Amino acid sequence: MNQVLKIAVQKSGRLNEKSMELLKECGIKINNGGKLMSTASNFPLEIFYLRDDDIPQYVAEGVADIGIVGENEYLEKQQPVEVINRTGFSKCRLSLAVKREEDYTGLSWFSGKRIATSYPVILRNFLEKNKIEATIEVISGSVEIAPGIGLADAVFDIVSTGSTLLANGLREVEVVLKSEALLVANTMLSASKKELLAKLLFRIEAAKSAKQNKYILLNAPNDKLDTIKKLLPGMRSPTVLPLAEEGWSSVHSVIKEDEFWEVIDQLKEQGAEGILVCPIEKMIV
Repeated sequence: MNQVLKIAVQKSGRLNEKSMELLKECGIKINNGGKLMSTASNFPLEIFYLRDDDIPQYVAEGVADIGIVGENEYLEKQQPVEVINRTGFSKCRLSLAVKREEDYTGLSWFSGKRIATSYPVILRNFLEKNKIEATIEVISGSVEIAPGIGLADAVFDIVSTGSTLLANGLREVEVVLKSEALLVANTMLSASKKELLAKLLFRIEAAKSAKQNKYILLNAPNDKLDTIKKLLPGMRSPTVLPLAEEGWSSVHSVIKEDEFWEVIDQLKEQGAEGILVCPIEKMIV
């Protein structure tokens, strides 16, 4: 019987969208399935659609082999799963927030206060680490309304843009955790499933590398080639081809996206012309 790798993803929301987009970037075609499960047509993969906070348990118990879950849920649930890959998407932070009018003076302000949260484990660990005694009010949803209705003095919750806090008269005062989506795995995978996971990870890394880099082509005067090659090292070294016009060459290379604008300015200073920057669909390093 052929082995199939079972992956759990969030059933709806941004994390679902990003997870499915990642699988698509890996060249995996997902068949239209039901609300709970679907399969891939060109890779031995089954996709389970679950609540984000249930994924660590399902992976730990072997119902799913791997899962894509927010780092916040991974830390909160404390399930014995292995972190395989940090995806780089669905980034957010878990922060402490107080009423906008409060005279916040530092962490000691929370001593003796009531803090509403859906993440009591992470919050309790943070408070104990900083030797703060506070009451934790556990709420399953709409944490941000707690101070306004008198249930708590502050909140500890996920923050992306901060607009929800602002709308509820709160302001962020302490970032406790920076979170992103993680790929986690069951710790007892069979050898055959580990082999499938390795193949999937290879595709994931190729897709991630492609997003982080750009393909660049330019025309350069030959007397500036040595300097330009140092600016564009590429994966090993740039490709340099002679142009029909004497004294000029075409240079092809790869550039990291976060270095893009700084390097472009330096290339122009060295006389580079006709600079083209293109996205990379896949990048095997």
